[in-house]
Amino acid sequence: MTITQLKYVLAVAEHKNFTLAAEKCFVTQPTLSMQIQKIEEELGILIFDRSKKPIELTEIGQKIVTQSKSVVNEAGRIQDIVDQQRGFIGGEFRLGIIPTVMPTLLPMFLKNFINKYPKVDLIIEELTTTELIFKLKNGHLDAAIAATPLEDEKIKEVVLYYEPFVAYIPENHENFDKKEIEISDLNMDEILLLQDGHCFRDGIVNLCKNKKIIADKFNFHIESGSFETLIKLADEGLGTTLLPYLHTLDLKEKDKIKLRHFKDPKPARAVGLIYPKNELKIHIIEALQSVISGVVRGAIAFQDVQIISPIAKK
Repeated sequence: MTITQLKYVLAVAEHKNFTLAAEKCFVTQPTLSMQIQKIEEELGILIFDRSKKPIELTEIGQKIVTQSKSVVNEAGRIQDIVDQQRGFIGGEFRLGIIPTVMPTLLPMFLKNFINKYPKVDLIIEELTTTELIFKLKNGHLDAAIAATPLEDEKIKEVVLYYEPFVAYIPENHENFDKKEIEISDLNMDEILLLQDGHCFRDGIVNLCKNKKIIADKFNFHIESGSFETLIKLADEGLGTTLLPYLHTLDLKEKDKIKLRHFKDPKPARAVGLIYPKNELKIHIIEALQSVISGVVRGAIAFQDVQIISPIAKK
């Protein structure tokens, strides 16, 4: 059996369909089916139960898929070893980034990184934390940037920076005249949040829950998918909102006067680089870590922060 054949097995196991798996592997369906059949004949077993719709793994097939993932990953290490020995940093690298980090962080480091490492073919996707974890575990991403800690035993985490929360308070609000605010000043009945599924939202809920401001059941009146919408709703007198610090740097001056920082210790989220524990392409991961940490370090002047982690990995 070959590494290519094992990759075909993994594709069918993931997509539960021979035609779709063939498309993802850029081969014809008959070619993929024939190669998988060769493995089954060589081993004298059936990996897939083709009578089921969608296709299912047999009992022995499940064990073979688990082992195949390890074999394919370890095979990838050979090129990594050669690249590191040569000091070569290049090739395709697939990076996922959560939506509340992508718009602000990517412009800060991308040009710097591609100028410094022009031989890296960086492929970037914007995904939720749940999607990032799934793709990392299934080999569709090499690394990702997300709010941490995630506490997943199959994933390693390296903190890139700590980003404070900043309150956005419209002029007609009772807290507008305060130079700084405290967590106890927040009223969850009026805080505008991102839609369910964003880890930044989970961090805010956790922030307030830790301070016993809200009960176990929440009643959020308005939820949006973007910070820009939340800001506009706040300006209309519909409430207040919280923003990640880097997002506030690009606000217009008329909006910056509505920002209120928290008193020390400032609540913050840890933004980290996450990747599978097999550490494939670790030389590129370390290069990313160095570049991102370097460009962000100067942008965030806060030192005394209190880390608030997301409750749910959505």
